[in-house]
Amino acid sequence: MPEPIPQAALAAALLAPPGPGPAHPRLAIHRNNVVGGLVAALGEVYPAVRRLVGEAFFRAMAADFVRAHPPEGPVLIAWGGALADWIAAFPPAGRVPYLADVARLEWARAEAYNAADAAPMTGAALAARAAADLPATRLMPHPALRLVHSRYPVASLWAELTGRPGAPVDMARAETAVVARPFDEVLVAVADPAHAAALGMLARGATLAELTEAAGPDRLAEFLRFVFDHGLVAGAG
Repeated sequence: MPEPIPQAALAAALLAPPGPGPAHPRLAIHRNNVVGGLVAALGEVYPAVRRLVGEAFFRAMAADFVRAHPPEGPVLIAWGGALADWIAAFPPAGRVPYLADVARLEWARAEAYNAADAAPMTGAALAARAAADLPATRLMPHPALRLVHSRYPVASLWAELTGRPGAPVDMARAETAVVARPFDEVLVAVADPAHAAALGMLARGATLAELTEAAGPDRLAEFLRFVFDHGLVAGAG
């Protein structure tokens, strides 16, 4: 009967790459189970990444990531966010230059899904405020709001890869993906450059007066329609 593995050595050994020579029989089984389970968990969070590179490549890449960035605790919802930066530095993934940005979008969706619940503010609620108070009003981003800026059409790629195709994907077009969860479903939209810049200002605490100065009254009205239509703010102060 094989000798028991000391508990202190087991955790490190489970995620270590297989070395030369035969492994402890039970260690090999546990290692395969642990790494395989974590790879499967990543596949659930990153389905578009998995589809872009294929199952075999994804499993090999994810296993390397698991060994380099193992979970620090038993709760996995906060684990896996480092994959995008890791992909960007992973030479075999260089043949798919937009892969890391697709991973960033998928992690933004995971964060949005797990963000705090908040009822989105409506345009009617803003319109009901006293006109004299509007210039100093600051819109508060919804807790689930995430922005992903990319040199590639990251939102369009993600939509096509996950069965939500729209217009043909123009690979020469940069996109800012807006991720939100105003209610139960996580939504992904594309913000034009002006809306993306205004969302950045909003997130930094800009007032409506500052947004008006930057965008102009007509563009501000269009931006506010975009914000309220997609449930991107949770209140105003």
